Amino acid sequence: MGHVVGFTEMLKQFQSGGAGQIQMQRAGQAMAYHEFYQDDFRPRDHYLPMWEHIQTTGQQILGAKARDAHLTLHTEGVTFTVYSNDEEGIERVWPFDILPRIITAIEWAQIEAGLKQRIRALNLFLKDLYHGQRILKDGVVPPELIYRGKDFRREIMDITPPHDVYTHISGVDLIRDEDGRYLVLEDNLRTPSGVSYMIENRIVERRILPEFFARYRVRRVEHYPALLLQALRYLSPRGADDATIVVLTPGIFNSAYFEHTFLAKEMGVELAEGRDLVCKNDKVYLKTTQGLRQVDVVYRRVDDDFLDPLVFRSDSELGVAGIINAWRAGNVALANAPGAGIADDKAVYAYVPDIIRYYLGESPILPSVPTYQMTDHQDRMYVLDNMEKMVIKAVAESGGYGMLMGPSSTTAQRSEFARKIEENPRNYIAQPVIQLSRHICYLDGELESRHLDLRPFSIYGSDIEVVPGGLTRVAMTKGSLVVNSSQGGGSKDTWVLAD
Repeated sequence: MGHVVGFTEMLKQFQSGGAGQIQMQRAGQAMAYHEFYQDDFRPRDHYLPMWEHIQTTGQQILGAKARDAHLTLHTEGVTFTVYSNDEEGIERVWPFDILPRIITAIEWAQIEAGLKQRIRALNLFLKDLYHGQRILKDGVVPPELIYRGKDFRREIMDITPPHDVYTHISGVDLIRDEDGRYLVLEDNLRTPSGVSYMIENRIVERRILPEFFARYRVRRVEHYPALLLQALRYLSPRGADDATIVVLTPGIFNSAYFEHTFLAKEMGVELAEGRDLVCKNDKVYLKTTQGLRQVDVVYRRVDDDFLDPLVFRSDSELGVAGIINAWRAGNVALANAPGAGIADDKAVYAYVPDIIRYYLGESPILPSVPTYQMTDHQDRMYVLDNMEKMVIKAVAESGGYGMLMGPSSTTAQRSEFARKIEENPRNYIAQPVIQLSRHICYLDGELESRHLDLRPFSIYGSDIEVVPGGLTRVAMTKGSLVVNSSQGGGSKDTWVLAD
């Protein structure tokens, strides 16, 4: 009984945090939606079995499970790299909270439909941008917004990728607002990362807490590599049966290198660096001990700038000279397609609802976060006058870099960002601060609430497949809204319940 009483006290403690939020709401401040418990602090219906089991398990056993999870991740080498100001990487064990986030079947149905709609529209947008540019001529999206975008690649105009697919792999970031609505925070269509951690989270959770799964019907995520392999084979110019596929990595110093090796191993394909490939007669070949072997599909985890020194950055040693010409000739497929980054440009993000209506004739299923364009004079003046209430983001940055969190910023930081915005308005957007939803976490022997988001992963092959789950990223620091692992965030296993 002692353990149950201890957990009851813990529940009271994190409920008191919710009571503090009610005081905030009465004072006119937004109150974050809590995933786990309702307004009266009772666990939501789909969390009741888990909560009953937590109380029965007790603090001592749960603490042992948390230590086992960390040890398992350390033993299996599940790591990521954090870069400091001097660009030296520090390898760390993947941070993982053992209490899963649970999404009901009804909630997931809306998420899945919204993601498919969004990815289909963005793919049509990219096809149009690099061919007829109808959407620009019709004035739906300002042409200067595209032409001044860092990730619009004029070098690939009029190249038609296999099956007209540009967005083969996507990771669209979702949040829940104060009312519990799912909103799209941003799109990731270049080289989205995190799927290996989604799978490792599930593997560890099943190994450490199999009794949790006995109380739920949880849909699988472990089949993602098989879905990815099937989609990559579908792209092969020589047919799926004869496809030779490689994962192109920048190398061991890349922060996502663990993921590159993980996916290559799980799919049973070669992991290659640029120096392992060569182009001849507009074809790509892998260097092997038996000689050159023609490559049909390159799942590239190298950014556009470094992909082909003959087309993009001439000083790059990470890519393959001639690979764009091979792609243009139709002899190799590249996933994701070069140039796809303009569709996840944070300044273009504000136009995605219009893009969906334009190409699909449908209203967006998943709403977007209100976004202020710094190229618009009125928007810019409003943001500069209200920086302490805003999140300001550099349009081409990721991983939590190039961002100002207004409420926690200093006067000096706001002044610095104001200067940058005035110098280059196209490079920044601003959004109001949204209190990300919260969830209980087991941290250092205590139950505490932390903010989180969700990155589901989608694969576009013969059709769009959304893996039922995703990477739930958690802001491990109390009160923080920054969930990126590079900024000290952690993760949870994400359960989507079967019907």
